[in-house]
Amino acid sequence: MNYLWVKKLKRIVEIYDQILKQPHRAEIARELRDEEDLFMLLCASEMLGIPNPAFYYTLELYPLMIEKFHEWHIRMGMEKSPLEGIRCC
Repeated sequence: MNYLWVKKLKRIVEIYDQILKQPHRAEIARELRDEEDLFMLLCASEMLGIPNPAFYYTLELYPLMIEKFHEWHIRMGMEKSPLEGIRCC
């Protein structure tokens, strides 16, 4: 019997949480996208000619970055890839 009450209470809390988050979903998505854009810039900075002190540690992330690089440089306003090593367009 208590299990049913606990289950219903958890469902009520989930619904309440969704109601509170609803007006902020777009803002949260925009903030996450901005953070990802900054991270991409920091990781690709060495290839763009900006010194990156953490280049050695971000080197292993390049295969993952290449998949998203085209979307990123278009969103940043670059018509073509600014990097010679990455041909995506």
